[in-house]
This record gives sequence, structure tokens and C-alpha cells, in this order.
Amino acid sequence: MTLAAVAGIPPESTQQALGYPSLFLLVVIGALVPVVPTGALVSSAAVVALHQTAPFSLLVVFAVAAFAAFLGDVGLYWLGRRGMRSKNGSRWLEAIRDRAPEDRLAQAQAKLKDHGVLVLVLSRLVPAGRIPVMLACLLAKMPLRRFARGNLPACLAWAATYQVIGILGGSLFKEPWEGVAVAVVLTLLLSLAPAAWRRVRRAHA
Repeated sequence: MTLAAVAGIPPESTQQALGYPSLFLLVVIGALVPVVPTGALVSSAAVVALHQTAPFSLLVVFAVAAFAAFLGDVGLYWLGRRGMRSKNGSRWLEAIRDRAPEDRLAQAQAKLKDHGVLVLVLSRLVPAGRIPVMLACLLAKMPLRRFARGNLPACLAWAATYQVIGILGGSLFKEPWEGVAVAVVLTLLLSLAPAAWRRVRRAHA
């Protein structure tokens, strides 16, 4: 008899009780500190949910990931606005600036001017596209409420995209860990592809 059976808690319920809060916290942290591969986390969680028998597991993963990404983005934008209003700035604003190269920032500002908050949706789906667009919004002095309204569909689209990647990877294998491995590899390749393409273009320029 397993420990979970002795305790009267099914193993799947234990995984959910630990997994959902962990996913929430890691995605929020990843939004605030853009070094955590949040896309890979969502895809991996989708793989695990796909192999669970509990109803609505995939829907819960989607809701948790989207809500966490939204809170993290809004929190980082709020911290950035505080830095913009401060005479001495802030470490959060400097972190945003450091991750937004001048050429990417110029592109983001042009797209923001042409398309408004709709550019937030694309920025969430393009690897390394979120921070330059967020900085462009800060420099344009976009109100927090307007940013939040534009960022909500962006987070929903982001969570759905990476969950689909996880579902596709998980559906190919019987064992969850195999699907997780494929999902992680796919998301990492997607995140590295834009940087590799820019290097190729510079080499042939």
C-alpha cells in the first residue's frame, strides 16, 4: 500500500495540490524576473494534465497560467511606472531597460504607435518580445488600466499557445515524462529561434 493510499489522498490529487500553486508562483516570478522559462512550465503542466483522469485539469492549468502571467505583467508594469516617476529610477526599471536593446525598443515603439495595445498580444507570443513592448508602453506613459486591458488577451493567447504545444507533445507518448521532455525541447527551440535568426541576418548583412 502506498503512502498516498495510507493517508487517504490519491496521488493525482496530491500532484494537483502541489502542482497548481507551484505553477502559479513560478509563472508570476517568471513574469517579474524574465529568466524563468515560463512557456516550458506551462507546456509541461499541460502534458501532466493531459495524462490525468480528473476533469477540467487542462482548463485549470490554462486559467492558472494565464492569471499568473497577467498578475506578473501588471506587477512589473506597475513597478516600472513607479521607477519612471522616481528621480532616481528603480532597479526594476533598469532591469526592463537592460533587456530591451535599442533596435528592439525602436521597433516596439513603432508598432505601438501603429497598432496600439494590440501589439501586446504579439509581444507575448514572440520570444523576448514582451519586455521591449512593455518599455515602449512605459515611455509612452500608458496608464496602468489601459495596459492591463490590452495585456489580458495577450496572457490568454500566450497560455493557450504553450498549452497546445504541451498537448501536442504529450499526445505522442504514453509516459508523461516523455511528453514533458518533448514540450520543453519545443519551447526552448521556439525561444532560441528569433535570436538565431537575428544572428544569421547580421552575418549576411
